[in-house]
Amino acid sequence: MITLPEPLEQLSAQDREILDGFLEPVTIAAETRLFEAGESGDRCYLIDEGVVRLEVPFHEVDTDTTLGFVESGEMLGELSLLDGSPRSAHATAETAVEARQLSRRGLERLREAHPTIAATLLQVLARDVARKLRATNERLVGHLRAESEDPEVNRLVAAAVTAQAAFANWDEPRVDALLEELATSMAARSEAFATATVEATHLGNVADKTFKNRFAALGVWEYLRGATGQGTLGPASDDGVTELAAPVGVVVGLIPVTNPIATAIYKTLIALKGRNSLILSFHRVCLPLAAEFTDAVVEVLEGHGAPTELVQSVRVRSSRDRTARLMAHDDVAFVLATGGPGMVRAAYRSGTPAIGVGPGNAPAWIAADADLDHAAHSIVASKSFDHGLICGAEHNLVVDATVESAFNAALEAAGAAVLNADEAARFREAAFTDNGGGFRPELMGQAANTIAAFLDIRREHPIKVLVVPGEPDLDSPLTSEKMGPFLSSFTVQGDDEALTLARALLAKMGTGHTAIVHTADDDRANRFADLMPASRVLVNSPGSQGVCGLTSGLPPAFTLGCGTFGGTSTTDNISWHHLTNTKRLATYRPLAVSEPVA
Repeated sequence: MITLPEPLEQLSAQDREILDGFLEPVTIAAETRLFEAGESGDRCYLIDEGVVRLEVPFHEVDTDTTLGFVESGEMLGELSLLDGSPRSAHATAETAVEARQLSRRGLERLREAHPTIAATLLQVLARDVARKLRATNERLVGHLRAESEDPEVNRLVAAAVTAQAAFANWDEPRVDALLEELATSMAARSEAFATATVEATHLGNVADKTFKNRFAALGVWEYLRGATGQGTLGPASDDGVTELAAPVGVVVGLIPVTNPIATAIYKTLIALKGRNSLILSFHRVCLPLAAEFTDAVVEVLEGHGAPTELVQSVRVRSSRDRTARLMAHDDVAFVLATGGPGMVRAAYRSGTPAIGVGPGNAPAWIAADADLDHAAHSIVASKSFDHGLICGAEHNLVVDATVESAFNAALEAAGAAVLNADEAARFREAAFTDNGGGFRPELMGQAANTIAAFLDIRREHPIKVLVVPGEPDLDSPLTSEKMGPFLSSFTVQGDDEALTLARALLAKMGTGHTAIVHTADDDRANRFADLMPASRVLVNSPGSQGVCGLTSGLPPAFTLGCGTFGGTSTTDNISWHHLTNTKRLATYRPLAVSEPVA
């Protein structure tokens, strides 16, 4: 007797034996696509072993697009088989999968040979589609009613509430001792974490991720050292007001695929400095890292007698639905959302107070008086760092025409390849998606040399960055965010044209994030800052290193507010004080009433 998904168990034993002759066994390797959204549906699958992941098509690297999972004993793809409509989602083998498939041709042969069995099968398939539709409707109703019943979510949050209550009144020396060991422990593991990250995500490179992990640990710790994270913040003001810090409670930290471990280290340190507990939700691709990272943190917590549930992570296979329920849970106080725009929008829709990060599309203005060698080396060092995965890096060069030729030569000397017209055409052909609306995901976080070799772009030096000259067409991907070691270059005639174009580039995608100017003139830099709707305006600094405080005086951070410019609540680099409530103790002052004038 063959085993069939539960809905097909309604068939008799004899009919099931007959049906088995029309099913084709298939073996599907992990991460193999069964079908893509938009494809015509000519078959359904009966999953015998393994798990299939359903995802919506989305080109944002850092937004998890998982809808759910189909497991052994379930059916997949029957709706398109029934109505012939295109697939509505991607289906990818999460694990190795053993399945049997029924094609439309197989169904027709079954109908010709055994019409009664075929009719019964169609009824069963229709009932299964109706069951899934009803389950979808129930989930939608649950969201509308703000219900958040998920046993795993409830378990995580309840443990976090208990742990935070036990941690809330730790004194500053004890907290700092804990943070110092966390930082040094994470720094010691930085290369191992970096290696595991590249293996899991296939994005970026080990050396730069190692550096990021160390900076997230030791650089952030140095900034936190000795600061007051709880209790009285200082003496009373002249107006008799004393400020006191209190924890917000349970914080949920969304972790991006582009920068997972460094972001997790940083969020752990700032959350604990404010006496909060933290639940980390890693991008699905990074789930193996979640367990490794959290176990390392728990080891340090145990050594300091801290509750081990102070820092937890979602370790089970997850979907957007579970993440949404976690963020919307009544006992979650705050969400720190680092990732793609879709992830950030979901955080703000959760109803829980949140700080999120908008996309970066930083213009870098190379003014007529710029130090061209310094500017070129800064840009190449920034945009090549971790193969271009930093959203605060330069995405568009705005170059004054009087220095264009000399600046291009400086870029080449610094390790860039400034593409000629033929090379730029090949790049656009290969890099743009079929609909011309964005960049192919396969390019993201890959080495410039690899991309150049694929496009047959050659230089005498190793290519660190690709610079694509062009016209500033705001409908082209060239004027949008680029999560890889390539950027556009546009020539302008004078300051006014440069300022106008820089504002237009920010308005397209990067409003509120970062803008960069290379100039020797303070007045020009101030004019640029006044006109740019950006939270960080860097002067003569590389973008990737400047936005996080490495080559600037900004606070070290891996979550960068974009203000109301970019639809967020602050322009700050986010740190521990954003994860505290500031209470104000105000003493009585007699009302001063002036004598009436005669």
